[in-house]
Amino acid sequence: MLKIENLTATVGEDDETKEIIKGLTLEVPAGEVHAIMGPNGAGKSTMSYVLTGRDGYEVTGGSATLNGDHILDMEPEERAAAGLFLSFQYPVEIPGVPVMTFVRTAMNSQRKLRGEEEISAADFLKKSRAVAAKLKLTPEMLKRPVNVGFSGGEKKRLEIFQMMMLEPGFLILDETDSGLDIDALRIVSDGVNELRSPDRGMLVITHYQRLLDHIQPDKVHVLANGKIIATGGPELALRLEKEGYDGVLSEAA
Repeated sequence: MLKIENLTATVGEDDETKEIIKGLTLEVPAGEVHAIMGPNGAGKSTMSYVLTGRDGYEVTGGSATLNGDHILDMEPEERAAAGLFLSFQYPVEIPGVPVMTFVRTAMNSQRKLRGEEEISAADFLKKSRAVAAKLKLTPEMLKRPVNVGFSGGEKKRLEIFQMMMLEPGFLILDETDSGLDIDALRIVSDGVNELRSPDRGMLVITHYQRLLDHIQPDKVHVLANGKIIATGGPELALRLEKEGYDGVLSEAA
């Protein structure tokens, strides 16, 4: 599914360039959910930006493939069409663009790149209503501009709405639990868990065990100083919650 080998990457320009990813190797097979945990500044969000092709980040070495396709050679829209989806830690506002217009345009753009037919208006409306109901998004919310005037929890639910509509092959969730209250966390997690399947992989970036109580991972990785320093089962996240990162960091030193 997703395979990263000895990836190195920098952020910044000219003399202000800084290496953030420093030899990251990771593999997430289809059907599995892996969690990435690590201290602030470890490179977790940078990794997600590099994989999805965000501007300002330069790959300086290594490789990343999705189902055997070298995604680092693709444009961001090509990576999305190939099945890669990123749920942002801080979703951006898009004034003037209604949610429904944005999502349908995204769906049809990806379908076109894959050589598929566009989704009909009737099918799109039927699917959007069903997904919105699961996430407790009202029809009025879907008519508003993307993320404009939405609370933090509503923005995260809207991200999951997009994810469930697009049905990507591989999900990267960057601190999706940030800013969520208990009810919103459950709703978002239920949406994510609904997409778990033998053909889909997920990478969940988080600081806290509370998200992993709802989205239970198959493996947990600790990322520090730009690379994976420890890997284990769900018990590793419980250890980090109890002890912090110092013990794992010292063992890897």
